[in-house]
Amino acid sequence: MHLEGSCHCRAVRFSLESRHPVPYQRCYCSICRKTQGGGGYAVNLSGEADTLKVEGREHTARYHAVMRDGESETRSNAERVFCRLCGSALWLFDDSWPELIHPFASAIDTALPVPPERTHLMLDAAPAWVEPEIRRSDKRYGEYPEESIADWHQRLGLEAD
Repeated sequence: MHLEGSCHCRAVRFSLESRHPVPYQRCYCSICRKTQGGGGYAVNLSGEADTLKVEGREHTARYHAVMRDGESETRSNAERVFCRLCGSALWLFDDSWPELIHPFASAIDTALPVPPERTHLMLDAAPAWVEPEIRRSDKRYGEYPEESIADWHQRLGLEAD
């Protein structure tokens, strides 16, 4: 599926192809909550990195989150790209999966399919004020599920051409 996205001020516009365009995964970790805003979670998709086209790349900046475990801190491999003019989060790239780009559903302008079920992950990190809207068919995980974005789309027969 061809996806088009942009930041709020429209200084950055991008497009890419995605075989996994259904916005099903809601992440409640502190990094997603604090860099994305919204309802206390972030939703990202999966797209083919070699199809990413960007207009206004000069207006983008990158952020590598700091992962904290007790007193130990490590810099995340994941590169979160955002518009440095308006602050909109655009996509995530992690060189662990160089063939993928993970655009944030909130930055996509193309109409996206409605998921038949959702996966709520990192629920153990959700603060008390966040009230997840979990339907009976939804999957729940305190941390990360083993099922990947591709696996989820395949299981439900939702892969796009």
